Amino acid sequence: MAEVVRNIQVKLNIPESRHSDVDQTFEEFRQAAQHASDYGWNDDPDHLVKAKNKLHKATYTEVREQTTLQSSLVQSARNLAADALSNCKDLLDDDKNTSKPEFRGTVIVYNGRTITYNDDHVTLATTGDRVAAEYVLPHDDKGTPFEEYWNEDEWEKKEATLHKRDGEYYLHVAVESAVEPITDEQTENGVVLGVDLNVDGYLAVTSTGAFLGNADELTHKRDEYERRRGNLQKTGTRSAHLTIQSIGDRFAECSRHRLHDVSNSIVREAVENDCTHIAFERLTYIWTRISNTSKFQQWAFREVQRQVEYKAERHGIDVETVAPQYTSQRCSHGECGFTHEDNRDGDEFECLKCAKELHADYNAARNVAWRCVQNWLKSGSGRATSQLALKSGTVNANGDFNASA
Repeated sequence: MAEVVRNIQVKLNIPESRHSDVDQTFEEFRQAAQHASDYGWNDDPDHLVKAKNKLHKATYTEVREQTTLQSSLVQSARNLAADALSNCKDLLDDDKNTSKPEFRGTVIVYNGRTITYNDDHVTLATTGDRVAAEYVLPHDDKGTPFEEYWNEDEWEKKEATLHKRDGEYYLHVAVESAVEPITDEQTENGVVLGVDLNVDGYLAVTSTGAFLGNADELTHKRDEYERRRGNLQKTGTRSAHLTIQSIGDRFAECSRHRLHDVSNSIVREAVENDCTHIAFERLTYIWTRISNTSKFQQWAFREVQRQVEYKAERHGIDVETVAPQYTSQRCSHGECGFTHEDNRDGDEFECLKCAKELHADYNAARNVAWRCVQNWLKSGSGRATSQLALKSGTVNANGDFNASA
């Protein structure tokens, strides 16, 4: 089994009467980390001290005397400094410029001895007594990391870091789960789900014939948000500024929910069709091919791929990317493969050679999967029997079709 770790940010409602204890803990944690950093730093990498045991022996007693931090928090601060010093040493060894790590009083690292998770709240060690803080969870967690990881038994809450931003407290929680790694046999006999992403029509189409999301709806909502933001900016009042922030937050949350629905469906298609890989077009090529793609649409494409990558990982499914040249012009039917720009007309694809008719985006998704399999063959990766997943079965790189059972 392999361990997979995800990070979830949750806002905390810390009682105002305990803010001073938490803020004092931020400051003393900073002092502890800085003390270890000051001791270990040297701009000569041969003399820089990064080992945790050496930093511990040199700084632990003094930090305990100078602060009211409990021992576990002192050790966490030392570990934070040791990691920062280790990064500095790597840079110095590569003859790159860096400087001594300086810490701000805006982070505290908690481990199993200093944090306790409960159903609706968490308790945290401070310089005073432990503080209990309620989770501030989203009203609708559908399609969010909270739905996927927060209340799922297979995901265990581990280490966390507490942050303070704009007077609010946020806990970044690491959740961990075990997944089955992909075996050599699965790799050699990989099955690829191809995905075509679009700026209009359906947001994503898979090689199994799933048509997912609505790119036009997302674009319309974005245009409406930009129109409202522009009108409010002309007003220039504080109230208008607050309204801009509010509608921006709602738009961002709505967009992510829509994209989570799409990424969940893509992964579900891969799982149901026993796929070992999901293939997308390489985004850098898409920006060149679609020169008028907006920043928002680029973000949406990146976000879908990012979400699919971490969601697929828990199922042991890898994500790969391929160059998209001619995926919309090539006939994906059997052994045909005829490529011509006139094969496609909008959403319609009709091969000028074999006369096969398909939805253009479905045809492109099949070609994305086919290209991934072709890349494996050309690289000599040993995946000689790999296939791409289609609506009613699979087809290998030679165009041989196997119907679903």
